Amino acid sequence: TEQTTVVEAPAVPDLVIQPDDELFISVSSADPAATAHFNLPVVNPARTSELSASMQPKQLTYIVDSKGDIIMPELGKVHVAGLTVEQLQNQLTASISRWVENPQVNVRLLSFDIYVLGEVNRPGRINTTDNTLNILDAISAAGDLTQYGLRDRVMLIRNEGNKQKRVILDLGSADLLTSEYFYLRPGDYIYVTPNQVKEDNAKYDSNKAYNLSKISTIVSAASVIASLVIALTVK
Repeated sequence: TEQTTVVEAPAVPDLVIQPDDELFISVSSADPAATAHFNLPVVNPARTSELSASMQPKQLTYIVDSKGDIIMPELGKVHVAGLTVEQLQNQLTASISRWVENPQVNVRLLSFDIYVLGEVNRPGRINTTDNTLNILDAISAAGDLTQYGLRDRVMLIRNEGNKQKRVILDLGSADLLTSEYFYLRPGDYIYVTPNQVKEDNAKYDSNKAYNLSKISTIVSAASVIASLVIALTVK
C-alpha cells in the first residue's frame, strides 16, 4: 500500500522593502486621465538585452535611496523602507484616493537576487521577479547539485539588519518544507557543502601543487649553483 504524507507549507513571508531595492509602481483607475500623472513615463528599452527580448515600451521603475525614500509624481517624497509591498500598496492607495476615485495601485519588488554557490552545476547569481522563490527552486535553477554535493549540509546565509544568520538545511528532510527558511529572501546566499571525496581531492591537488613548486625551486637553485661553479672553474 502507498503512504501519503501531507505537509502544511509555511506561509510566504512578507518581503520588507530596503534601500537600493527596485520597485515597479503603477496607478490606474476607471478614468485613465485621472491617474496618468501619478505614473512614471513610459520609455522604449535601452539595453541590448531588452531590445532583443522585446520592443514593447516599458514603464520606468523606482530605486529606493539610502534613506529609504522614493520620489513619486504628484506625491513627492515617500518613505518606503521598512514597509512590505502590501503595506506600501495600501498607503499609496489611501493617499491617491484624495484625488482619484477608487484608484488601483500595483506595487512589485523587482530586485530579488539570491546567490547559489558551492557544489552546484551552475553557481552564481539568480535574479527573479518571483517573490515566492524557495530553496528547492533555487537549487534547481543552479543546475542541481554536483556528484560531490551534500544534500544534508546546505548552508543558508541571511542578513537580518546588522546580524548574519547561518543555518544548515537538509534538502531531503520533510522538515524543510515547513521551515521558516524554505522561502528565500532577497540577498540570501546558499552554499552547498562538498563531500569528503571532493575535499580530499582538493587537498591532494593543493599538496601536489606545493610539492611541484618546491621541486621547481630546488631545481632552479641547483641550476644557479651549477652555473656559479662552472663560472668559477673556467676562471
